[in-house]
Amino acid sequence: MSENKDQHWKVLKSELVFNEKWYKLRRDEVELPNGMILDDYYVSVRPNVVLTFPLTEDSHVIFVRQYKHAAGGVFIELPGGVIDEGEDVPVEAAKRELLEETGYTSDEVEPVLEVIDNPTKDTNKIYFFLARNVRKVAEQDLDESESIEVLKVPLNEVEELVLSGKVNVSGSVALCLLALKKLGK
Repeated sequence: MSENKDQHWKVLKSELVFNEKWYKLRRDEVELPNGMILDDYYVSVRPNVVLTFPLTEDSHVIFVRQYKHAAGGVFIELPGGVIDEGEDVPVEAAKRELLEETGYTSDEVEPVLEVIDNPTKDTNKIYFFLARNVRKVAEQDLDESESIEVLKVPLNEVEELVLSGKVNVSGSVALCLLALKKLGK
């Protein structure tokens, strides 16, 4: 599939209309390929994200369970988070987030896929990683606002967690299924 440049929108004007530490909103004025002009196309300017499928030597996957305010519920997800400003290597951010959230680390972290979460309204990418032979080396290092429970799930139960909807956050669903395929499960 080749990219058709004729489908690209031409940006006529762009301004940051909301700029806070945790959220940035941009308003674009764009011209569509058919000549129509939209003067109020809003885009969330979001940092890139990393997500890791951490597999222990004894075939368990490390998940995190925590409350997510926007969705108003407690969710089981894979460990991950934003790539901080100045962090240029996604794999290093993945290792940092894994260690902070779970206390686990690995010397065998490999890229799985780079995906786009919401291309209609968000600017960020998600970098998926598979970490093999993860081991606990520290306690969690959480922000004051975080309360994260670490779960150790047998590898052979992960697919059922996803298919039953117990893991239902899109990035974690996708990475679980990709990692299971890569692992031949």
